[in-house]
Amino acid sequence: MEINKEFIKKMAEEIIPLHKFLGLEIIALEEGYVKVKIPYRKEVVGDVRNNRWHGGIIATVMDSVGGIVGTTFSTTTKDKMATIDLRVDYLKAAQSKALIVEGELVRLGNRIMVTRMRAYEEGEHDLVAEGKGVYNFIRLKKSDQKKQ
Repeated sequence: MEINKEFIKKMAEEIIPLHKFLGLEIIALEEGYVKVKIPYRKEVVGDVRNNRWHGGIIATVMDSVGGIVGTTFSTTTKDKMATIDLRVDYLKAAQSKALIVEGELVRLGNRIMVTRMRAYEEGEHDLVAEGKGVYNFIRLKKSDQKKQ
């Protein structure tokens, strides 16, 4: 199945309000893999003393990246996906730089998808956070699409 990269990019960057607010930009997209960039700005700060990223924003972006990985396996815009579990391990404070988050497929079953995510500062190699997302993923079959 060929993925519609333009549609996924437009949906992720322009249609989802939170992504648009954060300035999420897809910089790489393949089946089962996505890399995004989130620019640093004052609205993402959690530690105002040191201008460091808020951990909740990092977790939110990681969850979004896991979802974008899932869209590369979608069969229709009516497919459904919901987060079951998200685990994030914070490894070091994210400084006042753009954040890069990569996500990749670990396993895709009939209803459950597992992804692995990594976050790091732009231009750096040391991880800021790593995590795993588990999603309930219901893909409609072509016969189901005709019924709706």
